[in-house]
Amino acid sequence: MCCRYGNGLTYESANHFTERTLVNHLRFLNYVDEVARAGSIRQAADRLHVAASAVNRRVLDLEAELGTAIFERLPRGVRLTAAGELFVAYIRSRSAQLEQVRTEIEDLKGLRRGMVKVIASQALAPAFLPRAIAAFRSTHPMVGVDVHIGDHLHALKSLRNFEADLALIFNLAPDADIDRIAEIEQKLVAVMHRSHPLAHQPDLRLRDCIEYPLILPNQDLGGRQLLENFLVRSSVKLRPAVESNSFEFMRSYLVHEQGISFQIAIGAVIEGDELVAREIADRGFPRGQLVLACLRGRQLPVIAHAFADDLITALHKHQDPIPSGRTSANLAR
Repeated sequence: MCCRYGNGLTYESANHFTERTLVNHLRFLNYVDEVARAGSIRQAADRLHVAASAVNRRVLDLEAELGTAIFERLPRGVRLTAAGELFVAYIRSRSAQLEQVRTEIEDLKGLRRGMVKVIASQALAPAFLPRAIAAFRSTHPMVGVDVHIGDHLHALKSLRNFEADLALIFNLAPDADIDRIAEIEQKLVAVMHRSHPLAHQPDLRLRDCIEYPLILPNQDLGGRQLLENFLVRSSVKLRPAVESNSFEFMRSYLVHEQGISFQIAIGAVIEGDELVAREIADRGFPRGQLVLACLRGRQLPVIAHAFADDLITALHKHQDPIPSGRTSANLAR
């Protein structure tokens, strides 16, 4: 079946787009994708910097040609129909494939241009990820990196919606449509101000820590879940003085009170920090996995593969960044 836009341009039905047609109409298909993301034609038009009437016209034309509604009109905005969800998934898949082809063409030219899209855990934001990206761009200066910080739910959604090429997430649960490219073990460590009484105590144990105010991640974060699981059969109970979903907040709070927090080792060591990270000596104290993942079956851009390789190399260097008996202050010297 052949369909026609209002301006006379033609394209085949949703399941049989040719690559040439996709290139010609990518801008109009992007209208549909943006409406789906925004949940509103007006908000999508604002993001696209076009008139809302133009976006609405394209959506109506497309629905007429397909013979079915893509969006359900609501009192406040729109939402995808079942057919719309299929069509938008198709648009995102083909757009990602087109970006892959463009990147490969640039790679053949030796230009190494492109954009790598990454979603990562909070613990990686202060030090590891900026350092890894800067090192990568030193050898690939024409490559852009789009970074989002989120939890495992945001990561899975971003991968499935083609909003991210790669996810680097702590304790990402296995899923049938997700490929785990690499897994790096990470210790859970205690974090405190360098003036804290326990900052240089040898053989630090969890029982020592709970005598001080605990500044803990909330129940949704992987580090807190590891702690809770570790203490299931223990008489030790966690009684947080302060809870937060922000590691930046918790780290900053430790400057103002003699408290103790917990974080995975790769995010605990920051050069020039006022804080120190201490390994807990309790037998079996929890460890987790930092997982680098992508969407199964998706062909990543060449440059995303190169970035993944660099990340894996950098991660292996940080597999055990805090040797027993040493603090982040020791490591900075």
